[in-house]
Amino acid sequence: MVSPFVRRHRLAAELRTLREEREMTADELAKRIHYSRTKISRLENAYGRPDVGDVVKILDALGVPNDQWTRMIRLATAATERGWWDTYGDAMGPRQRLYADIESGAETIRGYSPSSIPGVLQTPEMIAAMVDLAKAEGSTDFAPAKMTKARLRRQEQILRPDGPRYDFILDEVVLRRIIVPEEIFVAQVRHIVRAVTEAPHLTVQLLPVDVRVQGYLLPTVPFFLYTFPDADDPPMTVVDTVTADIVHIEPQDVERYTRRYDHLSGAALSPEASLARLNEVADQLIKQTGSGE
Repeated sequence: MVSPFVRRHRLAAELRTLREEREMTADELAKRIHYSRTKISRLENAYGRPDVGDVVKILDALGVPNDQWTRMIRLATAATERGWWDTYGDAMGPRQRLYADIESGAETIRGYSPSSIPGVLQTPEMIAAMVDLAKAEGSTDFAPAKMTKARLRRQEQILRPDGPRYDFILDEVVLRRIIVPEEIFVAQVRHIVRAVTEAPHLTVQLLPVDVRVQGYLLPTVPFFLYTFPDADDPPMTVVDTVTADIVHIEPQDVERYTRRYDHLSGAALSPEASLARLNEVADQLIKQTGSGE
């Protein structure tokens, strides 16, 4: 399905453009249809699901012609759709809901992490270990069992045969600074190798710890780049920080992260060499710890 989150942002941008083309301020529009300025602002900034009735009033007030009117109503309707992630409510965590929503309509997903295995590649045991670490920091904003089910559902959606193209760059530091029991981590590394081998639209590249990466500052937090089948849906970047996920849709911001990704991809090992290195790391851990697989 098309991502409702993406369509909300497209709807917001187009409503704002229509208003500005008529040289009308948000306050003037609000007064004309007897709405608050806040309500107009929320619609034009994609805060929450829109009310199609509100969109109808705005389009009528702006005198939007019939051909544009119909297209905008369809866009508003798509922005209100609900996906499988909504059945979990907040139990899966608001941040994971955001990713599930955006991923649902993506054509390509590219990501980089300097610190952790991406959620869509984690084994159930790895997920459980990460939940334990999250609990150790204090209260969480998700229900562990439902969060785990939701993450596994995301994996199914992305790794399905007709899923989006998914390319990920993993900093080798993640393989050297192990924060979960070694036996869980070994199985996790082997799982990544199997997943890449079995899914032709999935690739993983390792960024070696000793590689020279010159010309750009290294990103310090994970980020993801998304493109969509409809050319009118703008590409997006989501930056994963400790406390929040920041969404960028301005072209210059997305382009900045795209350049960073391309630079890292060029410096990273090839997909084939990356799989070989992953297996080497797993073998080394088994020898060092004496753990089995």
